[in-house]
Amino acid sequence: MKVLVTGGAGFIGSHLVDRLMEDGYEVRVLDDLSAGSLENLNRWLENENFEFIRGDMRDYKIVKEAVDDVEVVFHLAANPEVRISSQSPELLYETNVLITYNLLQAIRESNVKFLVFTSSSTVYGDANVLPTPESYGPLEPISVYGGAKLAAEALISGYAHIFGFRALIFRLANIIGKRSNHGVIYDFINKLKRNPNELEILGDGKQRKSYLHVSDTINGILHIFEYFKRQNKIFDVYNLGNEDWITVKEIAEIVSEEMGLSPKFKFTGGVDGGRGWKGDVKFMLLSIEKAKKTGWRPKMNSYEAVRRTVRELLGVL
Repeated sequence: MKVLVTGGAGFIGSHLVDRLMEDGYEVRVLDDLSAGSLENLNRWLENENFEFIRGDMRDYKIVKEAVDDVEVVFHLAANPEVRISSQSPELLYETNVLITYNLLQAIRESNVKFLVFTSSSTVYGDANVLPTPESYGPLEPISVYGGAKLAAEALISGYAHIFGFRALIFRLANIIGKRSNHGVIYDFINKLKRNPNELEILGDGKQRKSYLHVSDTINGILHIFEYFKRQNKIFDVYNLGNEDWITVKEIAEIVSEEMGLSPKFKFTGGVDGGRGWKGDVKFMLLSIEKAKKTGWRPKMNSYEAVRRTVRELLGVL
């Protein structure tokens, strides 16, 4: 089966490409390398079953070329920074909503049978049900990033029902692991490298969220995709996360311990009751009961995933 992975040079995308190539798929990657790196794909660049297209998905012609002759599209391309919601809402629209629209238009005129999209827990906003199930509503994102992900989900649902392909949505918790180049663990490590004596922590440190290692994420995406293919649904949504959660302060303690440091923690206090930034969801825990019913479950809990990620980013693993 020939597949397209948009954003395949990025953090999660490159791990997905690794698995797909190892499993014998023909893989085409479309990436503009704004957030990803060709280094993540080095082992496949000369492989006859691999093809790389460098291009910006805001250009419809490039997207149309990329979907040609593929059966499955894994759509991971996106601007991953939730924090820029207040500074650059137009960029989040272009790099999340517009590129998804372009992709859907291209799929409409192609032979693509399946679209798999990585959405985000941010579509739930400040959910008043925790753990939050896929059926929770009304969905009220509190960031432009979350709004853009939800808009993309809605477009995908509409196009799938009208234009004859099947679509699978994954709402992801915080995904961490080797090759990640943003997020709280990455930030803490770099801050401590610059100043081992003090660590600035955005917010009040009490933000509590679920973290999933990228290896568990890829296992979940591919396992549930195979399950979805055997069903008769046109469109479906699954949460992928962990059953426990961890505070930002606890993450800071793990990072400090793994680096052999004892810095003073400096909390910024944050905004809106201790959030790290405007639009930061302070408490996030997804229900993964639906995913577990397919036979998938994470091998690492949030604490184990955080510790492993710190070691991976430090080059210990």
